[in-house]
Amino acid sequence: MSKIRVKGKHVVLSLVCLVLGFMLAFSYHLTQMKMNKGKPKVSDKQWEQTLALRNQLIAEEKSNRELQKELNQKQELVLKNEKNLSKEAEVYENLAENAEKYRMFLGKVKVKGKGVKITLTDGAYDPKEDNINNYLVHEHHVFKVVNELYISGAAAVAINGQRLTSHSYIICNGPVITVDGVEHPAPFIISAIGDPDVLSSSINLVGGVKDQLVNDNIVFSLERDDEMVLDPILGS
Repeated sequence: MSKIRVKGKHVVLSLVCLVLGFMLAFSYHLTQMKMNKGKPKVSDKQWEQTLALRNQLIAEEKSNRELQKELNQKQELVLKNEKNLSKEAEVYENLAENAEKYRMFLGKVKVKGKGVKITLTDGAYDPKEDNINNYLVHEHHVFKVVNELYISGAAAVAINGQRLTSHSYIICNGPVITVDGVEHPAPFIISAIGDPDVLSSSINLVGGVKDQLVNDNIVFSLERDDEMVLDPILGS
């Protein structure tokens, strides 16, 4: 059997391989330790808790979406109700305006505004005239003026300061007229609140009320008033 002669270079090579193998093994072991160090171990209980929290989060998100949808529906309902309330408020406002207008027509409230004042005075005495009634102001003269004013849009009318209503009546009794039971002597001042241009134009129409009164020997005058006030009916 032949003897193997170990030379010095063989010993060195063996040592190098041994050291290299040890270094590789140590490096692999160190790498595994670092990798495992960054990933802590999770127990089954922790995994179950994590899964439960995840499911709970999903359920909360679903609930939030449903609540948001319900909130949107509520907001739409609120907007719809606001629109309806706005329409109702407009209706109530119109009703309030109409009620105020009716109270004004009934003489229940004081009225202020622009308008006209028409004065009717008995004609000058004429000794040649046998019938004195031919130059006196009668109820039909007053009616003509009042009716024309209302037709022309007068909001309120008064005779010698006494407000008229839809139930008012005028009766002639000699040189005086009675308005709703209250006597008024001439001259008769008929006050009307409304557009002065419209009221005066309708009264002064050719062949209209003014010309008819003048033909009946009535002294007629008309003036505008920018700050007219008509008081309500007493006891209204």
